[in-house]
Amino acid sequence: MLDEWYLFPDLLNNSVNPANFTSVQAYLDARVAPARAQSRDKGFTFATSIAAENALINSGSSAGFGIRLSYDTANDRVFLLEAFENAPGFAAGMDRGTEITAIGTDSSNLQSVASLMATGGPQAVIEALGPSDPGVTRVLRFTTVDGTVIEVAITKSEFSLDPISDRYGALIITDNGRNVGYLNFRTFFPSSADAQLRDAWQLFNANGVDELVIDFRYNGGGLVSLAEKIGDLLGENRGGQVFSQTVLRESKSSENRTELFEPEAQSLQPSKIAFVTTGATASASELVINAMLPYLDADSIAIVGSDTSGKPVGQFAFDLDACDLRIRAVTFQTLNANGNGDYFTGLASVMPNTCRAADEIAVQLGEPNEASIATALDFLNGQSCTAISKGSGDSIAQARPRLEALRPEQPTAAQHEIPGLF
Repeated sequence: MLDEWYLFPDLLNNSVNPANFTSVQAYLDARVAPARAQSRDKGFTFATSIAAENALINSGSSAGFGIRLSYDTANDRVFLLEAFENAPGFAAGMDRGTEITAIGTDSSNLQSVASLMATGGPQAVIEALGPSDPGVTRVLRFTTVDGTVIEVAITKSEFSLDPISDRYGALIITDNGRNVGYLNFRTFFPSSADAQLRDAWQLFNANGVDELVIDFRYNGGGLVSLAEKIGDLLGENRGGQVFSQTVLRESKSSENRTELFEPEAQSLQPSKIAFVTTGATASASELVINAMLPYLDADSIAIVGSDTSGKPVGQFAFDLDACDLRIRAVTFQTLNANGNGDYFTGLASVMPNTCRAADEIAVQLGEPNEASIATALDFLNGQSCTAISKGSGDSIAQARPRLEALRPEQPTAAQHEIPGLF
């Protein structure tokens, strides 16, 4: 499969013997090691469950506490980046900015996060949180943003990912006497998210929005079809023009395709867009940003926050049904209408404007005074800013404390696409 379809055939290790490996993932990692060494495949080729990924695609189904976690790399502390409203963590009182301080299977064996970090680093915290299975219960001690300390048993359950929060997902921000549209798009799952996107654009149209802040700061990507839908909604009067190009290896060039803007009843043609990004911004999120570059003036588009992941490639699925095994292998690269798409170190290398800003987790998403959103509004107002350091997208914030997503060594289907999900 890799020999036939892998995007970078010259960057495969063909001397690898599968008999020397105890897991499919370890074998895949060895095969694509040369591509990884050149930052062409940073964990993008992986093994996952067919059933779990199909559930994610079709209904946004996942299991866990329904929270995104990061850790302070300087001080070994664990914080929530956000909480899904229909999941157990939020119901227990956890939200953006909450700090988890201790974890146990019951109140009698709580271990402090500090001690877990000291003995085993982030993976020790991940192991203490337990598997992402319904019915798994952990006692968590945490401190909310207002200083309230809570200790409670929380049971993981199935929940549906909500790509656009009812609290802060689509808002109108009044700034300097004009209405700015704010979209926080959490994930490019499930496939039905296009209805929520249309509702958001209906709100923007009803309020005369001409400028947008699109917040992709934790969006690790997902369905390209939803990226194309966002393109359609940004492409008023661009019907038939090129949104993106999908390019495979030379031997599979017959599979190449060009995606055109398609008319959408709620579409806009914004004069300016500021995209909020971090090192967790990847894949379909980066595709949208890169695809819009040919259609906006150089002073009308920017990324704000920190550099992105650098994933201008995508995967096809190869299934072994009898084993519930799906191999996601890098098979194509996405280019914009100008044929550009080589941002393997992050989008800062190709953007005409970048504005460095912190991810201010003590302030709720959607708030105009949150550091990244405030900087995005400043950009839309024509104010100058400090540029993002190129290739710095490994961190969630280019500021101290430096935050990085907690990432399991063996992520679930949802965790592959949604950095920090537990």
